[in-house]
Amino acid sequence: MRNPTDMDKVQTDGHALVERAKTGDQDAFAALVRIHQHEVYTLALRLVGDRELAADVAQDAFVRAWRALPRFRGDAKFGTWLYRITVNTAWSTRRRWHRQRTEPLDVEGGAIVDTAVGPERAGIASVVGLDLSTALGRLSTPLRTVVVLKDVYDWSHAEIAEHLGVSVTAAKVRLHRGHKALRTMLDKEVNH
Repeated sequence: MRNPTDMDKVQTDGHALVERAKTGDQDAFAALVRIHQHEVYTLALRLVGDRELAADVAQDAFVRAWRALPRFRGDAKFGTWLYRITVNTAWSTRRRWHRQRTEPLDVEGGAIVDTAVGPERAGIASVVGLDLSTALGRLSTPLRTVVVLKDVYDWSHAEIAEHLGVSVTAAKVRLHRGHKALRTMLDKEVNH
């Protein structure tokens, strides 16, 4: 684990990269992409449930970020701003993808297991693995987004609401509906 001095340096360097990128410095933006590419791709994968589509979402999110960067005011951290762009890109890509495709979303690559959530949750996730991934893939995009942001990334209801442009109550309702739908789907799998 880094000490606070190292974290301050990374944040300062990140801020300097953002400022340079805002002026059109492509090398600075490339460095920001390298710093955030794993998290952006992982978030996209959890939102769209398909590796190829997630790669497209991540690439589109970075393109959109590059184009919007001159308007980035710095009210939020760059990473937070980039994750919101990723969520919005995932939503629009999923809508477009569903219009072009008639069969249900198929989650590829097996279970989504994130050991960063703790050993107990990772163990449970590995047991239900593919069933949970499949169930997440069947949720509507708004429900899936809230479930992933809350349960995987541990965002607060207020953070989710702010980043999705909805009220805190709407975020809580979506989370409740998402959990209820997941429980129903998983119960059906266990009882069959």
